[in-house]
Amino acid sequence: MGVLLPKSDGYDPETWILSAGSDAEYIIYRSAQHRLAYLHEMEINTLLVRRLVAAQFPQWANLSIQPVEPNGWDNRTFRLGNDMSVRLPSAEPYAAQVDKEHRWLPILARLLPLAVPVPLVRGLPADDYPWNWSIYRWLEGENATAERINDLNQFATTLAQFLMALWQVDPAGGPSPGRHNFFRGGPLATYDQETRDAISSLRGKIDTEAAMEVWEIALNSAWNNTPVWVHGDIHPTNLLVRDGFLSAVIDFGCSGVGDPACDLMIAWTLFSGDSRETFRAAIPIDDSTWARSRGWALWKGLITLVEHIDINPLAAAAASKTLMTCLPTISVWHNNALHRSRDAERFDNGELFVAAR
Repeated sequence: MGVLLPKSDGYDPETWILSAGSDAEYIIYRSAQHRLAYLHEMEINTLLVRRLVAAQFPQWANLSIQPVEPNGWDNRTFRLGNDMSVRLPSAEPYAAQVDKEHRWLPILARLLPLAVPVPLVRGLPADDYPWNWSIYRWLEGENATAERINDLNQFATTLAQFLMALWQVDPAGGPSPGRHNFFRGGPLATYDQETRDAISSLRGKIDTEAAMEVWEIALNSAWNNTPVWVHGDIHPTNLLVRDGFLSAVIDFGCSGVGDPACDLMIAWTLFSGDSRETFRAAIPIDDSTWARSRGWALWKGLITLVEHIDINPLAAAAASKTLMTCLPTISVWHNNALHRSRDAERFDNGELFVAAR
């Protein structure tokens, strides 16, 4: 996820301005290095968490504290005892998500068919930590991967049912897309210039004409129905699996009320072939919403590949796989080189191997 910061907080000259509407402009940092240079991320570790818990919730001071791996970018999560977790925003752009989750997750949890995080208490800023933080009930499970899922078609159907239940929750009073959720559920035009810049920078490495065609089709459609609740970051790392089945959906930091197309990105990042068709058939959406979901996945794949192509082969490989599902022709990150492939399904089926060396 790109880090959005108010224009007035401008820090690095190697940034560009993204118009995000009539009332605000935001800066998106070109690389992880620039973001880290700005954020100066503090050391959020077990010692800090222990101090915070002991000072504010002494009844739990003697419980064990273990970092959760893999940890996220937006938040740092620690297991507290056997039944709870501590979740702390890693930087100011994510801090507003705490109050939003405390306001809405208890309501959503009662109305959804799968487990979601339920906040138990809200921690307050302290001398060595500047933002609100949370303790949640622990949810068992592992991040979703194809290897951990018994039946990908059944998994797709279960996730579709969860999303439809979420979209049917009364949106009245829910937060509109904005800085708090990086405009998930908002118009794709928010990321138009960033996407075009990414396509331009990948000229010779991907089919830029195909990328522009997919992007323009997505950009030229809109959600004209009543806004609905969106999770905002339906990604395999936010889907928990137990005994081969989808058991929980976590991390509602990007949630809001708007266009549900962003919630369908998973069709291009986890599903393929039959499972993608099963997922689409289980959700009554129109072609334009499906096209926008493809646009969201294209944007994410492009900016991730641009950011990591020279510094992180694993992330570049994952981004290439996403782009292969979105475009009819795409360059594949393979043995530290980019090679052409015209058959995305061959990649999805394991016939093409993407190495990170």
